[in-house]
Amino acid sequence: MQFAPTNGDFTFVSSTEAEELSGTIDAPDVKLNLGVDAGKDPYATTFLRQRGYGWLLEVEEEGNEEEIKPLLEELDIDLKDIFYKVRCVLMPMPSLGFNRQVVRDNPDFWGPLAVVLLFSMISIYGQFRVVSWIITIWIFGSLTVFLLARVLGGEVSYGQVLGVIGYSLLPLIVISPLLLVIGSFDMVATVIKLFGVFWAAYSAASLLVGDEFKTKKPLLIYPIFLLYIYFLSLYTGV
Repeated sequence: MQFAPTNGDFTFVSSTEAEELSGTIDAPDVKLNLGVDAGKDPYATTFLRQRGYGWLLEVEEEGNEEEIKPLLEELDIDLKDIFYKVRCVLMPMPSLGFNRQVVRDNPDFWGPLAVVLLFSMISIYGQFRVVSWIITIWIFGSLTVFLLARVLGGEVSYGQVLGVIGYSLLPLIVISPLLLVIGSFDMVATVIKLFGVFWAAYSAASLLVGDEFKTKKPLLIYPIFLLYIYFLSLYTGV
């Protein structure tokens, strides 16, 4: 005798009768489709949700991928800002209308570093050892000016001094081609050297030496002037 189950109901019999019984129970074929196809099988979805496994059907939405920024933006390099600061240093006269305080108030690292490296490349002719000296004097010379400015009561940061001193090397870069052309004329070359040093020192001092120094301005202007004389001596080899 065979007993066919109906709708999942089971019939229990005694052990003596079970020896004479035989039969099969057909299990329902349940297919679970997870992920995207889960909504196409409502029976499987309901089955999992009723038993507390609905979280298996949840699909986390991937967040928007971060926009790939340009390399210059990643390195925080603003070429327009650097070019504007270069013009402010090369043309320090207030009558020209440039907002020169941006060189001090908005310091950056890559612009001054590029200027110092350019000055080093110009000075590398015949004397490779001065390159490391120029970078060292830039860093520690700026530190000396910064410490002196703070002692004298100035409100300036080391980053601002580093940027201003670096950018103000541009006048020495401008006069370097002239020195190559008229290097045989000692008097004219000396005048151009003095002009370049005064130009660089004025550009730096006019940005770093503010009204807060009052009568102490010469105490800060003089070290800045000596610093650019030393930069020029590294270039000329004197």
